[in-house]
Amino acid sequence: MTEVGRDFTQFDKSCMAEALRLAAMGLFTTSPNPNVGCVIASANGAVVGRGYHAKAGTEHAEVHALREAGEQAAGATAYVTLEPCSHFGRTPPCADALIEAGIARVVVAMQDPYHKVAGRGIEKLRAAGIEVAVGLFAAQAAALNKGFICRATTGRPYVRVKLAQSLDGRTALSNGQSKWITSTEARHDVQFGRAQCSALLTGAGTVMADDPLLNVRLALDEYQSQAHLRRALANEALYQEVAATEPLSLPSTLAQTALSEVRQPARVVVDNRCEIHDLLQLWQVDAPIWLASPHHCEDGLNSELPAHGEYLWVETGADDSRIDLPQLIELLGQRDVNDLWVEAGASLAGALLSHDLIDELIVYTAPRLMGPDATGLIDMPMLSAMDQVPQFEFSEVERVGTDLKLTVRITR
Repeated sequence: MTEVGRDFTQFDKSCMAEALRLAAMGLFTTSPNPNVGCVIASANGAVVGRGYHAKAGTEHAEVHALREAGEQAAGATAYVTLEPCSHFGRTPPCADALIEAGIARVVVAMQDPYHKVAGRGIEKLRAAGIEVAVGLFAAQAAALNKGFICRATTGRPYVRVKLAQSLDGRTALSNGQSKWITSTEARHDVQFGRAQCSALLTGAGTVMADDPLLNVRLALDEYQSQAHLRRALANEALYQEVAATEPLSLPSTLAQTALSEVRQPARVVVDNRCEIHDLLQLWQVDAPIWLASPHHCEDGLNSELPAHGEYLWVETGADDSRIDLPQLIELLGQRDVNDLWVEAGASLAGALLSHDLIDELIVYTAPRLMGPDATGLIDMPMLSAMDQVPQFEFSEVERVGTDLKLTVRITR
């Protein structure tokens, strides 16, 4: 349904670029829903409505934009970063709202892969006599919704693993000291990865050794002020294509009321021995904690978890002592986890890699050398041939403080 060869005007591109910027405003709050932005332009080329989807269960981007446009929506063009929905979910169908408002043309960045939409919204609009064009900035729209698209097409979340290392690939000294390898700026940058995810995965060893909170620590307005499209796309080439569009004349403020609180992701702890107790700092954050443990531990438990805690009982793998990680990732997809952010030790990171469960590595590299006795980055099995070596591609390289941030994607 993508119309790759269609001639979009410069004004079309500028309006969709603004819709993408609006979609990025929901990056830290919309899960499990996708990030969507909408711009409505009148026939005489004036932007009369803007909106973005902020949170599941609240009004969608198109509805916010139509409310701002009012009667000026009749005969106008709507620019939407994702195909308008055609089904009743928590809110009514956006396709119906566009039809009822008298929209004459809809430009859609990409088709919605969710099985309840999947082209039906576009078909409904066309059946109502509305001109629909698809494919403008499709790659950028997809980049904003990697997790949503991954879960919609595979049933599992998009998995990003955060790693911090020295120049020689070490993560801790031989005595266990690791605070801090990277700069303050790099650690601040990690907060944006946490804020974007639906759930954060770690191992019991990390929790017991470091006693972390594993929370998002900045106010939502600080995230949104920096959550511009450049950060959201995490790809310079995609961003520059959008940035090259001509600026629009826009109202000074967005009519839509912004949310006031950041979403705290669920924390998922791989706890193979059921050793996580309720005195850890983890429990101080008001967000779900899911302890992923093997079934054989279930009978030996003699205490209940706090109210926001829950066990995820998972089958064991080949060695009968560790949970089956592919099953865990599948379970998280069933729990509407779009984006999974992993902060774990070398063992769990290596196990995820061995099971081909990682989509992206975020590697912060500090200009330090820690020596051969220090802990390595990822535990991997011994490899005997180059065709066994996992293949990666660099997606993005940027400087954060005194460190380098490498975004590396797995090639399959």
